[in-house]
Amino acid sequence: MTLALRVPEELSARVPVEQRGPGLDRDGVRLLVSRGTEVSHHGFRELPGLLRAGDLLVVNTSVTLAAAVDGHIGRAPVVVHFSTRGDDGRWAVELRDPDGRGTTRPRARAGTRAGKGRQAPPPADGGEGRAGSLRGTEVRLPEGARLVLEEPLSARGERLWWARVSGADVPVVLREHGRPIRYSYTERDQPLSVYRTVFALPSEDGAGSAEMPSAARPFTARLVAELVSRGVQFAPVTLHTGVASAEAHEPPYPERFVVPEASARLVNAARAGGGRVVAVGTTAVRAVESAAGADGVVRARAGWTDLVVTPERGVRAVDGLLTGLHDPEASHLLMLEAVAGRAAIDRGYEAAMEGRYLWHEFGDAHLLLP
Repeated sequence: MTLALRVPEELSARVPVEQRGPGLDRDGVRLLVSRGTEVSHHGFRELPGLLRAGDLLVVNTSVTLAAAVDGHIGRAPVVVHFSTRGDDGRWAVELRDPDGRGTTRPRARAGTRAGKGRQAPPPADGGEGRAGSLRGTEVRLPEGARLVLEEPLSARGERLWWARVSGADVPVVLREHGRPIRYSYTERDQPLSVYRTVFALPSEDGAGSAEMPSAARPFTARLVAELVSRGVQFAPVTLHTGVASAEAHEPPYPERFVVPEASARLVNAARAGGGRVVAVGTTAVRAVESAAGADGVVRARAGWTDLVVTPERGVRAVDGLLTGLHDPEASHLLMLEAVAGRAAIDRGYEAAMEGRYLWHEFGDAHLLLP
């Protein structure tokens, strides 16, 4: 699904809302509400009044990692984005080039174009232009660590690779030398706390999300308490989200997830009692739908999910979705269409553009209800 609109640069949220003025907190963003093709405009603090007793919010507890680390291939600087921790101790990683502005760009390869009509120079570490020639590439990291690329994560391409790290523990490297992954539309580096939600729970094995489960970012402890006092329940799930493809908008790769028994029961009870199950973020949708059977019953599950929610597949357990505003060509829009229908998404995004809502992880929110 691709929307026929272009998001102007000035609608990219460059800093978190709490840094835009005095007295603002995370819940100071705006909230667009879509009920089918009917839209209304609110502040995020109005969320308790838009839900009702018996509704259930499914939230992702994955903690955001300081997943960007500087390294070197030969003499050439490189930024490693640590995406996903594998069961065998390897990490899925993406190598990026620093762009001199504190963010990154896709890594130059020999034989690829560098701008209009110009041939990119060979990288300093030797040839990377042939298919598969990244295999065996070694990256020097802080703490004396060495990272070696072993095999592509998927046959779809060579953006992400399984890599083995020796000489230091990756969680230590990330904690001591990592920083949050940052995209070029943001104004400056932010502390890791800015990228963690109120629901985040650290994992014992150091696993987490390469990128913030950002739909939950506007929640504050005060707002959660108000929702609970009004009879809205919360079902925690975990899905460790990997590095998104900022340029190509690829479908998501397999990701680790957990739907606990207690949360599965909450989802089933809410549906049986007439409550609405509203997923907070596309990651929460992917997790709970990966645990839902064809009969719509959610059962406790843990492991890896390669589920891609599309309109053809549909949703089985989720009635609504609270999410951010996604790029018009983003693969996430197929999931939104599966939840709410194409007409609702078209109308909602048209209203968001007209209303000058802000996009991306520090931007405004969109609530899709039946």
